[in-house]
Amino acid sequence: MAFPFFSLAAALSDFVPLIGHWIRGDQGEQVAKKVAHIAQTVTGEKETARILNHLKGDPQALLQFQQTVLKLDQELTMADYKDRESARTRDMALANAGRSNLRADIMVVSAALGLVACLLTITLYRTTLPGEVVGIISTIAGIFGSCLKDAYAFEFGSSRGSKFKDSKLSALFLESVHKS
Repeated sequence: MAFPFFSLAAALSDFVPLIGHWIRGDQGEQVAKKVAHIAQTVTGEKETARILNHLKGDPQALLQFQQTVLKLDQELTMADYKDRESARTRDMALANAGRSNLRADIMVVSAALGLVACLLTITLYRTTLPGEVVGIISTIAGIFGSCLKDAYAFEFGSSRGSKFKDSKLSALFLESVHKS
């Protein structure tokens, strides 16, 4: 039987909540394996229950685990920024050449139309649709909304509040590293 990486990573997100963000993303399986490996290395344990008990009972191991996961978060975030930056550079090159990124435009318009279609369907037919169907359509609307959110984040970058949060987390991380 395979090791339950996702289960362990989800349980470890109680110690470092940002794990949940990464294991739900595109690289979920890879990140879950990395987080599980970090926990196994830090604790010296191989079983989920023993890993969790070790981290609960050993503040030094917990701190080491948290610091290592924060380093992983920085690596993943930087890789994400670099990926977006290369796509932005491509878009700028297309604009400078007098061309548009038709593929991106079609994706954004399709996501917007999909979201509107889902919301209209729920609004117009909510009394005749079974609850399960409304749930499925709501989930699909959420996916379209997430696509639009990603498009806006790509075009306009992070919000000022998000940048402030990131700088505070980095400062706390560096402070904890210097103390240990």
